[in-house]
Amino acid sequence: MPKQKTHKGLTKRVRITKTGKIKYKHVGVGHLLSGKPMKRKRKLRRVAVMAATEQPKFRRLLAGKKP
Repeated sequence: MPKQKTHKGLTKRVRITKTGKIKYKHVGVGHLLSGKPMKRKRKLRRVAVMAATEQPKFRRLLAGKKP
């Protein structure tokens, strides 16, 4: 059976920490910002860590990538 290829689109959008967690940037900060409250925009600027329940799904897509 062939090897699982790394999903190149995902590798550009996420980073893997030394401990193995997946970090990503929040969505919804690109445009239409005038209708969003400042508190929400501030929180969206932060880098987020993916929930543990979601990580196995994305690890399969990042099969060839090392931390």
